[in-house]
Amino acid sequence: MENSFESRYVKYCAKYKELPNPSVLLSLAKADKQKCRQLRSSLSVELDKLNDADYSPLIDLINTMCTSDIDAVNILNQSPCLINEDQAFSLMCAANQKLHTVSLHDLPSTKHFSRDLFRSGLPCKILKLSSSSLQKLDMVGNFNQLRRLNLDFCTSLTTIQKDCFSQMPSLMHLSMCETRLNNLWTTTAALSKLPSLIELRFQNCLCCQDTGSCPAYSRNVSGFHVGKTNVQTNDTSQNVPVLEDSSKNDENQFEQLDVYSDQLQSLSLLDSSSNPDLLIEGLPSRIKSKASGMEMSDVLYATNQRRYFSHHPSPICFEKHYREFMIVSLPQIEVLDNLPVGMKERKLSQVIYSKYFECLPYKRQKDENVPRILHNREIGPGAHPCWKFSLSRRSSVRQKSQSSFLRSLSAAKLGALPWPKLDRFSEIGSFKNEESRIFRPRQFEYHPSNSSLMAFGTLDGEVVVMNHENKKLVSYMPNSGASTSILGLCWLKKNPTKVLGGSDNGLLRLYDINDSSEKGSDSRQQRANSMTFKSFEQLTSVHINSTDELCVVSGCTRNVAMYDMSTGKRFELFNNLHREPINVAKFANHSPFMFATSSFDHDVKMWDLRQGMVRPCYSSTSSRGNVMVCFSPDDHYLLVSAVDNEVKQLLAVDGRLHIDFGIASSGSSHNYTRSYYMNGRDYIISGSSDEHVVRVCCAQTGRRLRDVYFEGRASDKSMFVQSLRSDPFREFNMSILASYGQSNSKCEIIKVNMLASNDDGENGVKLQRSCSSFSLGG
Repeated sequence: MENSFESRYVKYCAKYKELPNPSVLLSLAKADKQKCRQLRSSLSVELDKLNDADYSPLIDLINTMCTSDIDAVNILNQSPCLINEDQAFSLMCAANQKLHTVSLHDLPSTKHFSRDLFRSGLPCKILKLSSSSLQKLDMVGNFNQLRRLNLDFCTSLTTIQKDCFSQMPSLMHLSMCETRLNNLWTTTAALSKLPSLIELRFQNCLCCQDTGSCPAYSRNVSGFHVGKTNVQTNDTSQNVPVLEDSSKNDENQFEQLDVYSDQLQSLSLLDSSSNPDLLIEGLPSRIKSKASGMEMSDVLYATNQRRYFSHHPSPICFEKHYREFMIVSLPQIEVLDNLPVGMKERKLSQVIYSKYFECLPYKRQKDENVPRILHNREIGPGAHPCWKFSLSRRSSVRQKSQSSFLRSLSAAKLGALPWPKLDRFSEIGSFKNEESRIFRPRQFEYHPSNSSLMAFGTLDGEVVVMNHENKKLVSYMPNSGASTSILGLCWLKKNPTKVLGGSDNGLLRLYDINDSSEKGSDSRQQRANSMTFKSFEQLTSVHINSTDELCVVSGCTRNVAMYDMSTGKRFELFNNLHREPINVAKFANHSPFMFATSSFDHDVKMWDLRQGMVRPCYSSTSSRGNVMVCFSPDDHYLLVSAVDNEVKQLLAVDGRLHIDFGIASSGSSHNYTRSYYMNGRDYIISGSSDEHVVRVCCAQTGRRLRDVYFEGRASDKSMFVQSLRSDPFREFNMSILASYGQSNSKCEIIKVNMLASNDDGENGVKLQRSCSSFSLGG
């Protein structure tokens, strides 16, 4: 056959004076046979069997084949190999619209190759990049023909860019098992731009090697449950789901409550006001005893679940209520993790989602854009633009709280920005345009009345005041000459030019930022202008009361000290207030006599100086050691943070539990958690020393609003929360003191603006028990 694919390839090889590649000849011969039989003809090119010299004749051949009756070109690699990336990319481009499948499994591609591939796009129908060394997914090129995308086992993949899937209108099947994706909000926001997506995987059923609904699960109906058996799979003998008659095995019935799913659903159980005690009344006694005391949605969830054996899960799968979040956020999904999504599960997911997640801030029911908010403000809510207001109506509109209006704007902005703007600063501009200085922050505090100022203490014992808006140095107080770290900082309220700093060696000093001189001045004179207090052994925390008269100091001891702020003298030492060290002591925001202490003995105690210190007003116990306590801005609540994400809100009046935020624990006894209020007392922010995420939760309902993840530089991506504060002047703004690699020797402050988008699309940041450095202070 003179005009066969095989003969044409031999001619092109002769043109380039190269020998034909045996694997290409074999594939071309197969395509010729398919064409002769009038079957769908396809050419499969195996990259791992090509040499550099093989590309030129093959590219010329494919250029001519794509104008003939070849139906598909598949470009594959069957084993890990090094390839000529430029030539491989040219090969894919030559196939053009005939390109059907590109499978680059376990290909050690460079960033240059991935960037070109993602930015230019491909006209293929199937793209498999499994086991690739991708770190950031930014597929902004033209992928209009893509139907199936496989990114399984990309174990370095941590981030999906916001416009990643905007050019994939036909993508129906997406698999990302065993990646490092873990942010529910940014991930679903990116996936929501896939209008045709009907199947998604972040983990797979043990018996399913590819996408598609699990056959065993799809046959599972009421009266049956999924058990386990050993079968021989492709690589090893593993446990996989099989069907069993539930009448033959009634063990573990509570985990197999799908038998009763139809009965429970018929009782209008999706009404969140239903009584869970009535719900379980008709269940067998063994199940009833286990379900007793569960909340409504938890019982519903248990009744609706079948046993599922997860395989190759990504971290996102371990987020609490991950499946329900995905189903609600991506309503077009029909199959999730090889399991079909039915109507009953969709309704149940809505119930669970509304209980545990805050869709939009401030109880808003729908997302609105900012122009509409401004328009409604001008004409009044519900009014027609051409209507004229009466004088009284206009007056009532004018009297509407400015704070409420700003919150409405914040809600409108936040709903559309799952990728917050992250800005770090470690280099700070010095006086008189001198070279920027690099500091090592260890603790920081926003100024109470000047929205542009922030003070931070360093690991070298310095106290620095900076304008965090323009990153310029405002005031610099050098260390005392001893090797020390600043663990406690507190601004005075009535004397806003003064800040109190406490070091880990027990040194307490009151600084006046107006007395700070420029770089190169006499540091001894600066220290003379500051007031030095009597030292406190193993200091970890300092806090000043609302009248600037008293200061309470705690540390790695069971005692707290009270200081007179006017003289710097310690007038009282209260001994043995707890059984173990007191990490933090905080005054109330309004009462100058009330303060709370949090200790690693698991107790938080409220004290009133007017009643003496013989016994606390009350004591509240956590299941783990307490790291942090603070009052809400109005002093109605206490926010208590214990080791490993145990965060609770108590009523300040008597210590009763108000909300348990239910943040999942990591299992680490060194995961020191700190939490603060944000936007007044509306929301709380919480971060821990073993995790690179800050969680934002509603302080009135406990529901999760958003998670903010961050990463460090490419050379050292591991970062963890050392401390954090909310911005008292800006809605949904905060700063994080992040440490690299679980070492407080390398730290930086990251500013987070949740109302502004990260223009670079980066979700990361490019731009002994009680005495661990991560446990100390607030």
